[in-house]
Amino acid sequence: MNSGKSPSIALLTREWPPKIYGGAGVHIKSLVEALQNSSAVKTQVHCFGAPRTDAIGYELRPPFTEINPALQTLLIDMDMATHMHEVDLVHSHTWYANFAGYLASKIQKIPHVVTAHSLEPLRPWKAEQLGGGYLISSWVEQLAYENADAIIAVSDGMRSDVLAAYPKVDPKKVFTIRNGIDTTKFQPSSRPEVLSKYGVSAPYAMFVGRITRQKGLAHLLRAWKAVPSEFTLVLAAGSPDEPQIGAEVESLVAELNAERGNIVWIKEMLAHEELVALLTDAQLFLCPSVYEPLGIVNLEAMACETAVVATAIGGIPEVVSNNVTGLLVDYNQDSKIFEENLALSLMKVLGDASLAKELGSAGRKRAIAEFGWDKVANQTIELYRSLI
Repeated sequence: MNSGKSPSIALLTREWPPKIYGGAGVHIKSLVEALQNSSAVKTQVHCFGAPRTDAIGYELRPPFTEINPALQTLLIDMDMATHMHEVDLVHSHTWYANFAGYLASKIQKIPHVVTAHSLEPLRPWKAEQLGGGYLISSWVEQLAYENADAIIAVSDGMRSDVLAAYPKVDPKKVFTIRNGIDTTKFQPSSRPEVLSKYGVSAPYAMFVGRITRQKGLAHLLRAWKAVPSEFTLVLAAGSPDEPQIGAEVESLVAELNAERGNIVWIKEMLAHEELVALLTDAQLFLCPSVYEPLGIVNLEAMACETAVVATAIGGIPEVVSNNVTGLLVDYNQDSKIFEENLALSLMKVLGDASLAKELGSAGRKRAIAEFGWDKVANQTIELYRSLI
């Protein structure tokens, strides 16, 4: 490549606005924006979905829309891989796009970078969601990781998980570049009208996330039984990834509402301004995940000056500083013990408004100092250049 030319990077993803439903989607949107603010690289986005102006969309037409969803993914990836024109490097996100990156790398003879947002072997409950498709997603991920020129882990915990799950991967090819947060978009913004709109009364704690076993929502709901009814729990949670966990959450929420009330469940996707307002006025943000490579939601809460109680698992301890920006709860395979400890920690913060304020203030300072997207983009560009 001509050294005076800015390299062209193709970023491959399933999620792209307006269809973003998880942390990986938030990550790639923010990463692309940060890369575009730099003149060091040129970017093009390839995503699933209908044609749009800000990316190249790929979608299937009947009869292929009726086949197994995992096979649909492979077909879209094959189409995507044939459209890497004048590209110097491909960068794929999640197994949904990893196969496209793998094929493009082989066809075009260009480097392939994978970002490890999560690992299929560590999410066995997805077999309930995908059925036989889980075998396909696991195969694709292994193929991509073992053949990638570089793997970006979003935390040191994730880096360790990658090397443990895929021992054939050369450790020298796995780099930790932590997720970031835009602290201008996530900053304290109190809007009482938003609380009124959703019927939220203070003091309250908040959970934000998809309804999946990974996020530990059922554990939180059982732990919340020990919380006095004067405290409200706000759940911004939707899109259950399989019927069983959806039904379990429905049952637990109904039980809590019957026993003590003050449970506000917002199932639709919140507008950004409303999310920020609800995070800002919460006394506590809750992240009871049983598996979490990093946890962007914790950064979002911290940036809004909200104290965090989270599980000490995966990359979360790299974000939430225990007894500084929040409290960490050790995960225990014994659900009863975990839920009791979770209840004790969240009550410690809910019962002490001054502690909550102190933790929240420290959280925003840490988010600004250590997790800016400009830092993420610069580290990513440096990795790109080392491979081209």
